[in-house]
Amino acid sequence: METIKREPNIMAQAVANVARRINATMEEQRDSLDLSDCGLVSFPDGVFKMIRSCTDNIHKISLANNQIKALSNKFFLTFTQLREVDLQGNVLTTLPEAVGNMQHLISIDLSNNKLTVFPERLTDVGSLQHISVEGNQITELPMEKLSLMPALKSLDARSNPLTLEAASVPHHFTLLT
Repeated sequence: METIKREPNIMAQAVANVARRINATMEEQRDSLDLSDCGLVSFPDGVFKMIRSCTDNIHKISLANNQIKALSNKFFLTFTQLREVDLQGNVLTTLPEAVGNMQHLISIDLSNNKLTVFPERLTDVGSLQHISVEGNQITELPMEKLSLMPALKSLDARSNPLTLEAASVPHHFTLLT
């Protein structure tokens, strides 16, 4: 009986925690939204409504260390001004198509997720300088496309079961394998 009572409390606390953080972001007109370590399994739909008036001000979002399985196109279509996205420590297997339309994104951290394929839409983001996919299950990197990215400075692909030929393609950025 005891565990049944506790479970809704944990959920209620998580919801209250998320609401508090969103309110703080809005009231203090911060340019970042930190929803790390909130026990989220997805990006809450209610957040879009709550934060609608200031999505253009948000330049950094951290959803690190949650249990997020997927992000919707709506996430990237709503927060169009993002410079940094921290998605490390989730269970993402892919990214939505809309990530390729991000025009200001500089850094994305996808380390310690469940990616088996490099999210190729990232290669369409001309502003992207830093990508981390450390600690995933990626076997191949799209080196030709990556080497055409004008701003890319570093790609961290350590702790992935990469095939050896990945690093042999000439590239202008720091590749950690």
